[in-house]
Amino acid sequence: MSYLANSERYSKMKYNRCGNSGLRLPALSLGLWHNFGGVDTYENGKNMVLGAFDLGITHFDLANNYGPPAGSAEETFGKILNSDLKQYRDELIISSKAGYYMWPGPYGDMGSKKYLVASLDQSLKRMGLDYVDIFYSHRPDPNTPMEETMGALDLLVRQGKALYVGISSYNLEQTREAAKILKRLGTPCTIHQPSYSMTNRWIEGDLQNLFTQEGIGSIAFCPLAQGVLTDKYLNGIPKDSRAASKTGALQENQVSQEVVNKVKALNEIAKSRGQSMAQMALSWNLREDRLTSVIIGASKVSQIEENVKALDNLEFSFEELEKIDKILE
Repeated sequence: MSYLANSERYSKMKYNRCGNSGLRLPALSLGLWHNFGGVDTYENGKNMVLGAFDLGITHFDLANNYGPPAGSAEETFGKILNSDLKQYRDELIISSKAGYYMWPGPYGDMGSKKYLVASLDQSLKRMGLDYVDIFYSHRPDPNTPMEETMGALDLLVRQGKALYVGISSYNLEQTREAAKILKRLGTPCTIHQPSYSMTNRWIEGDLQNLFTQEGIGSIAFCPLAQGVLTDKYLNGIPKDSRAASKTGALQENQVSQEVVNKVKALNEIAKSRGQSMAQMALSWNLREDRLTSVIIGASKVSQIEENVKALDNLEFSFEELEKIDKILE
């Protein structure tokens, strides 16, 4: 049976304008960093993508190296797109990135024009697309002039292979320089993708102020700190968790007793708000509309459904924010 999207999918999702652009992103976007690779179950990945779209999540965030193996998340998404979402392509925002190792030799990594252009061509083939909606420089390259990296982003827009461009994990000075170059080239920096969460607040202050000044949107990855800001680790480290995996991005020492105690205290505030810990952490990220969107990860559809319910309560009292800050000190 062919897929038919939920007719009510746009009724509850919140959409935010991305910087000074005309692009609007859902408050929650689905990231395909984990659980969509060639080693994962295709049907589960498909159910999550379609389930997310049914809930109004129109933005799917990928990168060339997502898997494992690298590239396989884009292949999975391309397969889902071709089998079920092709008729909805114009309702989707599909993003990809390049900046991490992809192939041997001097042209398969970092930020050269050679690498970025070749990488996007490969990504488009894997997904069966003519263009992506957003293409990012995944990380700054200290050995390539910023003019070259930003020039490559500008070129890809002019070639029609990307509609908007962004940067990820660039610090304040790097962001300022990138935005200045892109503005001069006539292809503005539409969005910045930093890590950001209750326990990782490095963008607050000067960098977020720069986003406002330059009209740059922002979308956070790891808003739940790789699962730490959920109820998953409140009673120890489950055997099937990222912290228990030897190859996972979350290390066991990052779930210390001190961290767990803080999350337990935060969880009490979440309960008083009628939210799960994860829902409150996402709501906190979206408070005061400082972020355009946050990228959620998931291993099953029910997690996406739970996360979307965070949008039912985005308001925090002064007292709640004060308590949260005190716990996190």
